[in-house]
Amino acid sequence: MKKNVILFPILCCIMAITACHKKNAYEYPFQNPDLSVEERVDDLLGRLTVEEKVGQMMNATPAIERLGIPEYDWWNEALHGVARAGRATVFPQSIAMAATFDEDALLKTFTMVSDEARAKYHNYQKEKEYDRYKGLTFWTPNINIFRDPRWGRGMETYGEDPYLTSRLGLAVVKGLQGDDPKYLKSHACAKHYAVHSGPEWNRHEFDAVVSPRDLYLTYLPAFETLVREGNVQEVMCAYNRYEGTPCCGSNKLLVNILREDWGYDNIIVSDCGAIDDFWKKDKNTPRHETHPDRESASIAAVRTGTDLECGASYRALLDAVKNGTIKEEELDISLRRLFKGRFGLGLLDPDDRVPYASIPYAVVESPEHIAQSLEMARKSMVLLKNGTSANGNILPLSKNIKKIAVIGPNAADSTMLWANYNGFPTHTVTLLEGICTKMPDAEIIYELGCNHTDNIMFNDLGNHITSGGQTGLTAEFFNNAEFDGEPVYKGIVSNIHYTTGGNTQFAPNVNLTNFTARFAGDFESPIAGDITFRLAGNDGFRMFIGNDTVMKLWTNEYGGGKSYTLKAEKGKKYPLTIEYIQKTGSADLNFEIGYYKPVDPAETAAKVKDADVIIFAGGLSPRLEGEEMPVFIDGFKKGDRTDIELPSIQREMLKALKATGKPVIFVVCTGSALALTWEHENVDAILNAWYGGQTAGTAVADILFGDYNPSGKLPVTFYKSTSQLPDFENYDMKGRTYRYMTENPLYPFGYGLSYTTFAFDNASLSSSEITSAQNVTLTIPVKNTGDTDGEEVVQVYIKNPNDPDGPVKALKGFCRIPVKAGSTANAVITLEPNAFSSFNDAKQIPEIRPGRYDILYGNSSDDKDLKHIELILKSTI
Repeated sequence: MKKNVILFPILCCIMAITACHKKNAYEYPFQNPDLSVEERVDDLLGRLTVEEKVGQMMNATPAIERLGIPEYDWWNEALHGVARAGRATVFPQSIAMAATFDEDALLKTFTMVSDEARAKYHNYQKEKEYDRYKGLTFWTPNINIFRDPRWGRGMETYGEDPYLTSRLGLAVVKGLQGDDPKYLKSHACAKHYAVHSGPEWNRHEFDAVVSPRDLYLTYLPAFETLVREGNVQEVMCAYNRYEGTPCCGSNKLLVNILREDWGYDNIIVSDCGAIDDFWKKDKNTPRHETHPDRESASIAAVRTGTDLECGASYRALLDAVKNGTIKEEELDISLRRLFKGRFGLGLLDPDDRVPYASIPYAVVESPEHIAQSLEMARKSMVLLKNGTSANGNILPLSKNIKKIAVIGPNAADSTMLWANYNGFPTHTVTLLEGICTKMPDAEIIYELGCNHTDNIMFNDLGNHITSGGQTGLTAEFFNNAEFDGEPVYKGIVSNIHYTTGGNTQFAPNVNLTNFTARFAGDFESPIAGDITFRLAGNDGFRMFIGNDTVMKLWTNEYGGGKSYTLKAEKGKKYPLTIEYIQKTGSADLNFEIGYYKPVDPAETAAKVKDADVIIFAGGLSPRLEGEEMPVFIDGFKKGDRTDIELPSIQREMLKALKATGKPVIFVVCTGSALALTWEHENVDAILNAWYGGQTAGTAVADILFGDYNPSGKLPVTFYKSTSQLPDFENYDMKGRTYRYMTENPLYPFGYGLSYTTFAFDNASLSSSEITSAQNVTLTIPVKNTGDTDGEEVVQVYIKNPNDPDGPVKALKGFCRIPVKAGSTANAVITLEPNAFSSFNDAKQIPEIRPGRYDILYGNSSDDKDLKHIELILKSTI
């Protein structure tokens, strides 16, 4: 006993000394991870100058060296994989993942994305790389409603339905932000808030006009779900105006609804350059011009809660504080949120305190992640048509086929599969490669046939370049900017097509930056006439034919493209040398050689008429549809589309292929809905493959040849023609999407075929009468009536007969279930009270009303695919 009495005070003394040392290990209290976030933020704010505070309110925040705070750039992207930061797993585009109707699969996918994000971030930190696309604050998901298929950025969304967007967006947020009780894995960002879905060409001046009904029932639900249920850490305000005020300065959107009604107290970030739109005058890009100058614009944005600017207008806040037009305490409101966000991520804590810091770099594009990309691609693809033949349905194709023709602009295009806001995979399986790998014993005939839109086609002649008796060019790489000394790598390359994003080497032992490369070979022209050479890249390149410099774009930091036309003699050899210099940023270099000739569908058809089956890979490309793009060709305008028909040159090619009398399978790659009326009536089968990510070619081949039973469903309506669409700039939902459309579409929302058939037996409710405070569970027996195992997406819609101005029907539940051939499985879907919410026009708010509701269930939104059961919702009063 005496021994313990003696030891106890000694032990207490040791513990006190240890605690004292631990406390003194941090120079400032804000550095101490054991303090609360609030205490740390209070301490840090008290140490900052006004200049330092303003610097922390723009996306590229400078270091505060005197306090040991490194620079940080908030701008990062992870739309369907970690983007723009070198090697990463590229999953299918968002609109494709929406077609899976699978919340669990989205959660799994984005848990993998955030694993890669953490691994890459900590690796960058070790290398002291703090620039853009290297942080943990990801400006995704895009949860805008894809209200019109002409919008080029619709591919970034989860479709046209608010409920589907809410559920899948929530899964993305959970996957990105993790589940640690103390630290966030990364930040997700709900964008673009709000009422934002094109057009792209006028987004900097556009004023979106919507009714309160459409605002609350269509444009806001997904944002509310991510705020209330997902604790999303960032919300990005949109470029456009709402009710005459730019969204990033909208008191109604940011203060009344987001902050006050929904209780949001995390970060609001502007879209990039959105504050400039408040005040800048630009004859080339018209803007809102709602404020006279940078200072008044910045003050307005801060006072309505925009904490962080992507841009530099907020520099004016320094003068504003000095002039007394805004108080320093007003900046502190935003700074508290910003530093709470950084502390929550552990950005200022030692790695050994942050559990996510131990994620190994080996997860980046790991076999498990590539396998998940493949699984998501398979699940996303939607079989739109499967015609019949003498032996039954055309698809799946027999593996005994001897001769297969693969035609079209998307057949061998790898970068198309990456979509936009993408990372860079080590290898991409094109559709052509996937088919060749699947059918190694078949004869595969490949013809480009046509481009996406042009009547003129570029015919590649890269295989007519040789070096040392081999096809290709001799490549030499130097780890300096002067081509000095011995090359660190030398070898033959078959082509020059590099897009590294700054984190993947051009070749072994080559620097990521500050290197040079020389490529040399002989081009022997197979024709007499004009041969075109095209080079594009950054930082600089030049090309020689013999001793003559024919193209030069040297040390241009922003890169660009050049072309040169050679009047070639048939059979003559031309010595080529290409030199490349790379200094900063990402390393990109692309070289093409070929000649132009008119597209001749009949000539292509004649080449493939002996094939057993013709697979045409066409549709669109992310080089045609996307964010504010410099594209002005027939059918397309600055990233948007002016019509939704398939480009005419592709339709002419399909007509010629159909005239061969052979089965024609149309594989559609697209980020948006196409009007495929002629194609539906004339080709034998149509598979919508979207932009399917790095393994899309494997997924397409798996489905075409029966190794995977298609199960994707459309997250958007496929209209019959552009004439079925209201005016693009009209944000009224009347006539738009399956919820308000009264005409018959070509393919309805939720539609997708399978290689088997399913039958829905009568559903049962846990109760046929409920109050507005109760959940109700719907049990739906689903029988696989075919002879192939498959997965079905069970969809539940609600129709409110008492609200004539409401949606025709609205999705309120879904689940994906596997059902073996000949078996029955039960889909169990719980409907919460807000599933019965409608809009009270008198009160101008959504509410749950008592009355009779029709619950519709089936495998698409089409009435003929739905059964119904009635529910009575009683008043709680």
